[in-house]
Amino acid sequence: MKKTALFPGSFDPFTKGHEDIVLRGLNIFDEIIIAIGHNSKKKRYFDVDRMQEQIKGCFSNYTNIKIDTYDELTATYANRHGAGYLLRGLRNTTDFEYENSIAMVNKDLYNGLETVFLITSPRFAFISSSIIREVHIYGGDVSKYVPYEL
Repeated sequence: MKKTALFPGSFDPFTKGHEDIVLRGLNIFDEIIIAIGHNSKKKRYFDVDRMQEQIKGCFSNYTNIKIDTYDELTATYANRHGAGYLLRGLRNTTDFEYENSIAMVNKDLYNGLETVFLITSPRFAFISSSIIREVHIYGGDVSKYVPYEL
């Protein structure tokens, strides 16, 4: 049976840390769906269509990586697309506390859904989308933090 994982996030922007999690996830899963979700608590900085195209470009050589957008519960999206796993990266214990609560709710909403956490590679552990946005807003060079040209 094919193991499909959903890697959900706002990806505003998609960072080299995210890319690393996806590529390492391919050692575990047959297929990964990178799903750019609408977060009702956040106003996007980077256009979602542009980000989708940027991410597609990063993985254009991978037939087992799909990129999509969604505006529904993550568990509902995973169930509709046959994803039995959520793939999540953890930078620190704060991430774990937050992600663990989300994983429990997702499991409750869709019993067949397991969350798999990968610890962020140390060279990317300090990178966060919110920090990259701030650097970009104020004209800083973010090229070493994202796997595409902004």
